[in-house]
Amino acid sequence: VQLQASGGGLVQPGGSLSVSCAASGRIFSINIMGWYRQAPGKQRELVASILPRGSTVYGESVEGRFTISRDNAINTVYLQMNGLKAEDSAVYYCNTVPPAYDWGQGTLVTVSS
Repeated sequence: VQLQASGGGLVQPGGSLSVSCAASGRIFSINIMGWYRQAPGKQRELVASILPRGSTVYGESVEGRFTISRDNAINTVYLQMNGLKAEDSAVYYCNTVPPAYDWGQGTLVTVSS
């Protein structure tokens, strides 16, 4: 299984960005999927997760600003990020929860004016 995150970029504080992650295999339908992020010098952290039937859980730092969703038919998970802050800058990855597959390259999100 390969996980390919995409959609990152440079955005100003307060802006929005949507990232997506596609899996090469059929892992989504039975697994909890999550978005993780890793900022320079920090440990990778789980920021949002979604159960197979759509229930969601968010980390305290992103609650109310980020929305995770999934499309099991096309093995893709999304993260809509609103109200972005400088501290949201990181490389974003998707994986199962807990992580079971290689992380891939992730997608870089930079929040800066």
